[in-house]
Amino acid sequence: LPEMVDLVNRYKPDLIWSDGEWEAPDTYWNSTEFLPWLYNDSPVKDQIMVNDRWGKGNPCNHGGYLTCQDKYKPATLPKRKWEMCTTLDKKAWGYCTSLSLLFLSSVQELIEVVSFGGNYLINIGPTRDGIIPPIFEERLHSVGSWLSINGEGIYASNPWRVQMEKNTTTKSAAYAFFTSWPQNGVVQLNSPIPTESTKVTMLGIPKLLKWSESSVGKDLIIALPEFSPNIANMKIWVLKLQDVH
Repeated sequence: LPEMVDLVNRYKPDLIWSDGEWEAPDTYWNSTEFLPWLYNDSPVKDQIMVNDRWGKGNPCNHGGYLTCQDKYKPATLPKRKWEMCTTLDKKAWGYCTSLSLLFLSSVQELIEVVSFGGNYLINIGPTRDGIIPPIFEERLHSVGSWLSINGEGIYASNPWRVQMEKNTTTKSAAYAFFTSWPQNGVVQLNSPIPTESTKVTMLGIPKLLKWSESSVGKDLIIALPEFSPNIANMKIWVLKLQDVH
């Protein structure tokens, strides 16, 4: 408890991420004394955020946002803010000499989390010298490179009314993500409802895309740009849909 109070007074954090709560109840950890002080009398009481791991039985119940359990993914859109904390190594959170890398694309997982309104926390284990192993560095750079083109559909976005098509929305547009380029060069979406002023673009490609409405089911049919090496390198593509319902 004195160390926690000192950390807050000295560094004035915006967020405190507690862990290991399953070993004992919140009274053992002094959470019941620390958290009231944090929110009422500490120097960060007006802006502090905490997770939900402050004692046995707390996760998925109490906290500024929910982490529930490691690698948690909700099946439906949660009512509260939440976070998926995961690691690139399937077996270890710290550095391990025999890596067993998570094969699911980090970008794909990021999209799945954001489409359900969550925050994506990626853990990597540095070596004892503080070095990030090259394979982890490559994975992080790949996420950053993808976001440099497609981040508009991720940052400051909100979940759409439908998640199964991996859609997110901002105040001005909806964004649809797809992970497999169709052979016929056409994407068909059954959730967005177009209007007369609907505009469709693909992030990273400046020109407008042609679209039409199917005669059956009113699906939105979008003609993609010509496939090229630059487009292929994106691997996961984002359509920006303006003026749709």
